[in-house]
Amino acid sequence: MTPALRQQLERLTMRLAELDAHLADPALGQDIARYRAVAREQAEAAELVGRWNAFQQAEADLATARELLADPEAADMAEMARDEIAAAEAAIARLDGELKTLLLPKDPDDARNAFVEIRAGTGGDESALFAGDLARMYTRFCDARGWRVEVMSENASDLGGYKELVLRVEGDNVYGQLKFESGGHRVQRVPATESQGRIHTSACTVAVMPEPDEATEITLNPADLRIDTFRASGAGGQHVNKTDSAIRVTHLPTGLVAECQDDRSQHRNKAKALAVLQARLRDRERAEREAKEAATRKSLVGTGDRSDRIRTYNFPQGRLTDHRINLTLYKLGQIMEGDLGDVITALQTAQAADQLAALEGAA
Repeated sequence: MTPALRQQLERLTMRLAELDAHLADPALGQDIARYRAVAREQAEAAELVGRWNAFQQAEADLATARELLADPEAADMAEMARDEIAAAEAAIARLDGELKTLLLPKDPDDARNAFVEIRAGTGGDESALFAGDLARMYTRFCDARGWRVEVMSENASDLGGYKELVLRVEGDNVYGQLKFESGGHRVQRVPATESQGRIHTSACTVAVMPEPDEATEITLNPADLRIDTFRASGAGGQHVNKTDSAIRVTHLPTGLVAECQDDRSQHRNKAKALAVLQARLRDRERAEREAKEAATRKSLVGTGDRSDRIRTYNFPQGRLTDHRINLTLYKLGQIMEGDLGDVITALQTAQAADQLAALEGAA
């Protein structure tokens, strides 16, 4: 373990004592929100400090066992000393890994539900068809994890697929797993409309946004909103031709637009559209913040600009390549059926390694 990490753990030990004192103060109980925040920080610090104490004890046990093994007057205890050395070294290695994992920065949004926005890009009808394929891939991935997927809005293409689709995904740690999907997705394949068998290249963009909660959502000024109603289109039977239940909300200061026509109720469509708008505004703030941070350090997932090409799906070769971590997998058929586990795990591992390198380099 590096000296920098040891210093950080020592500071955390002192911070734990401060948090314990705060929790013992009766005045803290007057502010429930503050109490919960302090209690949460105290629990996380206590877990880390507990492992740090165990790590230091293992180091002390190792030093004692080595002294015993080196003592010529304790030759009859050499075997026991070797066993204690092996046990202490194993404990140190295990605790070192656990401490580094616990020290990695946590994204507070990881546990949230998420909105997944898929947009067709260059490539015309083929891009829209690929957007439909991506939607199916994500839906199957979510279904396998028991997550609930809800269509918030859709703009279907004439030949199939989508010009734009917004999904809401509800479940455990949704954003933490899907956030790496934000970016440009390029596909190379022979389109169904191609008569001469030529490979075409087209692209879609994906945006994954954490669903804000009431405590962190951006306050929307009604004066900044333009709300339009219109007649829903697409599947829905006779109802879609009778009522103007679809809602489009425009945020005038930014020009961001969200719409929903999935529900028969105008009120519920408005609530859903406002929720998507909230997420887009929050995502915009996050992107601006990350762009500033990227000026001083390289981000694992690129610059945050969704025009960045993050992944290529090559159908003739059955190959998926994630360009951020130089990952290539020859199992494209399985991946398009929702088997994204290997890709997401590799991205999470790469991010953790990047964070650990930054952590160990910090003073």
